[in-house]
Amino acid sequence: MKALSLEAPKQWKRIDVPGPAAPGPGEALVRVHDVGICGTDIGGYLGKMPFFSYPRIPGHELGVEVEAVGPDVANVMPGDRCSVEPYINCQKCHACARGKSNCCEKHQTLGVHCDGGLRPRFLVPARKLHVSRKLTFEQLALVETLAIGCHATHRAAPRPDESCLIIGAGPIGLATLEFVKLSGAKVIVLDMNEQRLDFCRRVMGVPHTLTPSDKLEQDLRAVTDGHMPDVVIDATGHSGSMSSAFGLIAHGGRLVFVGITTDEVKFRHPVFHRPEGTLLCSRNALAQDFTQIIALIEDGKIDTRPWITHRAAFEELIDVFPSYTRPETGVIKAIIAVGE
Repeated sequence: MKALSLEAPKQWKRIDVPGPAAPGPGEALVRVHDVGICGTDIGGYLGKMPFFSYPRIPGHELGVEVEAVGPDVANVMPGDRCSVEPYINCQKCHACARGKSNCCEKHQTLGVHCDGGLRPRFLVPARKLHVSRKLTFEQLALVETLAIGCHATHRAAPRPDESCLIIGAGPIGLATLEFVKLSGAKVIVLDMNEQRLDFCRRVMGVPHTLTPSDKLEQDLRAVTDGHMPDVVIDATGHSGSMSSAFGLIAHGGRLVFVGITTDEVKFRHPVFHRPEGTLLCSRNALAQDFTQIIALIEDGKIDTRPWITHRAAFEELIDVFPSYTRPETGVIKAIIAVGE
């Protein structure tokens, strides 16, 4: 069976892997139809994702079809179309016992810590499959990206009477934007890329977009009735941006890091102490986030059509992947069709 592996940063390889065995207790055999490419995959390719291990078959944004199930599996059946919750947790550690399976002490993300979906078939724990009778495989592949934004927004807890600055209008920033909009908070998006900001204004309906400048504080206060944003969510994964974000919150405000960097994040303590800031991190997502998102897409409350800007076949991915790392190519979300 063919698969695509990242042997090391910037080193793709076409490999042959054994076909999966029959599913055991609690397992499902799935056929992979579509795989979304996200910042984690790009970070793994560039060698900038701290949790990525090599060699690795990437692919954690997945639209799959169930082909067979093992004993005692009741939540899915052959023929079901599913999104995959790719965060494999132990179900036994302190975090799991407290309902925080997204940050399990023995956490393994498909396509990051263990092999993922850039292969035609593989076994997954059936409990990690989320069924939809309505969504396409492409839509199901987008659910995980949206789940990251959903969880980050839950961490930030913006209210309708608050303002929220989202830094970074890449896929994770846009996913977060979807749910901040649903919260009713006033949204401002900050990015260096005017093409991405235009997408936010034109497609996502965001009237307030800014680019970094020496008058950023003045620009923010003009949008937020004279104070700074109540919530700041940094989705860049850039240490400089994340360090600067400490100085952008209102008094009593909250800062959430959903992007990841391997570099140091630095701030002067008085800058964050004075407003009594709250710092939060957001990692992965929870099962209920997937359930919520599938329902929102099925009900038409989230339109996934503008998200997919690029498509490629499995056989083309190695050749086209470097272009996905360049912002000027305008990639919001690339979807890879996996064949037999």
